[in-house]
Amino acid sequence: MAAMKPRTGDGPLEVTKEGRGIVMRVPLEGGGRLVVELNAEEAGALGDALKGVVG
Repeated sequence: MAAMKPRTGDGPLEVTKEGRGIVMRVPLEGGGRLVVELNAEEAGALGDALKGVVG
C-alpha cells in the first residue's frame, strides 16, 4: 500500500514540463494550490504580462 502524503499549499511556486505542456503550481493563502497547464505560447504570454507589471 502506498504511503499517503498530505496535500498542502505550503511550499514554493513550482513550474515543470510534463509531456508537451508546462504545469504551474501556485500555493494559495489558506491552503491548497492552483494548478494551471499551459503550452509554450501561453507561458510566454504570461511571462510577458508579468514582466509588464513587475518591471
